[in-house]
Amino acid sequence: MVRQHRAATSGGWRFPLPDPQDPMTTVVVTKKNGVACIAADTLATYGDLREPADLVASSDKLVRIGEAWVAPTGPASAQLILGHHLRGLKETPALRTADQIFDFLTQLQRSLRDDYYVLGKEDSQDDYESMRMELIIASPGGIFGAYPQRSVQEFRSFYAFGSGAEFALGAMSVAEANAPDAESLARIGVETAARFDVSTELPMTLQRMHLEAPH
Repeated sequence: MVRQHRAATSGGWRFPLPDPQDPMTTVVVTKKNGVACIAADTLATYGDLREPADLVASSDKLVRIGEAWVAPTGPASAQLILGHHLRGLKETPALRTADQIFDFLTQLQRSLRDDYYVLGKEDSQDDYESMRMELIIASPGGIFGAYPQRSVQEFRSFYAFGSGAEFALGAMSVAEANAPDAESLARIGVETAARFDVSTELPMTLQRMHLEAPH
């Protein structure tokens, strides 16, 4: 999904202005040799304002949900909302399968609307309310991505979300065959995005976990 940008006009030309809701970050997940890895850059941005990790104490974008790790993209409040919502749950949700993740997202959407006043429509043509964020997920069950209208994908080896995702995906696609492990592949993705995407910056944060054996 590509979000529409506001536009300014100069001499008859229209060009996009930065939207504070855009996912100005890079988050990746990888899987190799029985290990899953999730990684994220640490830069926060708001328009042209940059808030690097040496300035912001809460620069880690990874959120722990039981045995899983999740990285949200979207507005800066997405991580705060996700963490606050999780602390209010009686039970920690399991995120081992696409169905379990969808169950969690359906419940989360109700809270986003009723408790956090998230505006659920990004476009008048949307079929469903939007979470206004994407989530990339690593758990013992695999690596996944969740999209704003709550569709869920399971990935075979790697994926990326955010403004630097195209750079990360390209780099990981080239490096996948020769990368010795999931961590090395994830580092290549975030490091490449940080080199080329203006809204991605090192250092990165990273978590690893062992995958459960397939049944």
